[in-house]
Amino acid sequence: MMRPPSNSAAIPAPLDYASGSIERWCADFVLATDVAAKLAPRSAPDPRRAEHWTVAPRALRLAAPSRPPTWRVTSRSPSAPRPESLRDPAARARLWHTFAHHELQAAELFAWAVLAFADAPREFRAGLVRLCEEELAHLALYRALLRRDGRDFGDEPVRDWFWQRVPTCATPASFVALQGIGLEGANLEHAARYAAAFRAAGDEEGARVLEQVERDEISHVAFAVRWFARFRGAPLDYDAWRDALPSPLTPAILRGRELNRAARRTAGLDDAFLARLESEPLERGVAGSEARV
Repeated sequence: MMRPPSNSAAIPAPLDYASGSIERWCADFVLATDVAAKLAPRSAPDPRRAEHWTVAPRALRLAAPSRPPTWRVTSRSPSAPRPESLRDPAARARLWHTFAHHELQAAELFAWAVLAFADAPREFRAGLVRLCEEELAHLALYRALLRRDGRDFGDEPVRDWFWQRVPTCATPASFVALQGIGLEGANLEHAARYAAAFRAAGDEEGARVLEQVERDEISHVAFAVRWFARFRGAPLDYDAWRDALPSPLTPAILRGRELNRAARRTAGLDDAFLARLESEPLERGVAGSEARV
């Protein structure tokens, strides 16, 4: 079993943020070890108000999130339940737990980026705060389904797969390439696939939650497409996107088994981009236990 290093003591003194600032909220959220503060933090300060931002903040690149001491953090992911097993509440609960943890990591990483890219445009960082809170709303939806099926968050081990990769992004453009166009883009496939699986298993409530997540993720991918183009100073280009991904990640692991073309087009990915992505050979593990849902 592997547990990330604890960052829970304090923010480094030279980088301490004022109480009530957005930066302080982001740091407190990522470093929280209390279950309630981690899974249902208070709302972030309004990013539209200038007084909620730290003046000339220094960048803070947290290496890992803190975790409540009762959570079991593992270096290996359990196998995902097969679609035909989803009539079993225990099998459903295992997936809800996995999906909820993916949403938690996504929320944390948007907060991480607010701190890591302190010199990025405030409009961009404000958008990251909004996306963070939307991921927390998805987490709440999955947690409600988890409780419905007799379990709660923390009952299963968690693997911080996204945290092992996204913080290697050196620039805001690399971050949106991986987190937004890559992971959130792949989620458009995974959410649609699992919505169909849960509906086939008779879980209409679960299917509708997954469809809601899919709709929200379209706007997340669109945000990434728009900002990737702004950071490059040129429209989104497949080769530029591929080159912005941190090694050793490749586009092959950032897609589902079948592209959700309609959702990806709505998010701003054109047919030329999708044709190139579809031509990538699927890697082992794609759409498996690390699926971004």
